[in-house]
Amino acid sequence: MFMFSVFTSLLIYLGGVYVFSSKRKHLLMVLLSLEYIVLSLFVLLIIFLAGYDYDYFFPIVFLVFSVCEGALGLSILVSMIRSHGNDFFNSFSMSLC
Repeated sequence: MFMFSVFTSLLIYLGGVYVFSSKRKHLLMVLLSLEYIVLSLFVLLIIFLAGYDYDYFFPIVFLVFSVCEGALGLSILVSMIRSHGNDFFNSFSMSLC
């Protein structure tokens, strides 16, 4: 059961990396794939910590940082949609910054 859980988590991680590398036109898809990767790493971390009977303090800190990362990503998405009207990366130029 342990190896099945590790294999499933790694498969979810690789799926998130594939979506992250293939869907680079929309910011929302990039952010969703990053959250998918973070959740698969969280599950993998919990599996390994449960296997070695360690404390679960670090996964809580990991979740706090991932929530902060998600909130920052959503704030960038909202500001991009307000200023440019969509979430395409090709619709704005970096020379305006």
